[in-house]
Amino acid sequence: MAHTKQARKRIRQTIVRTERNRMNRSRVRTFVKKAEKVLEKGDIEAAREAVRVAQSELHRAVNKGVLKRNTASRKVSRLNARLKAASLG
Repeated sequence: MAHTKQARKRIRQTIVRTERNRMNRSRVRTFVKKAEKVLEKGDIEAAREAVRVAQSELHRAVNKGVLKRNTASRKVSRLNARLKAASLG
């Protein structure tokens, strides 16, 4: 257990930060899953909008420090590839 006042404060800060990161990560996953679900249905216009929103959420998570930039870029790239395949096929 923490002995100093500073260590106790750091523990409190870590708990708050961890919870905040968990919420943001969960939010990103939700929007990505929604986009994937719409892509599976095949509604191209709705899929475009869902991918756009998911992309925005991914970039927001990068700005908040929840995701690394390359991770978000990879996810955006894969969503856009699936969107392009759906619109062509």
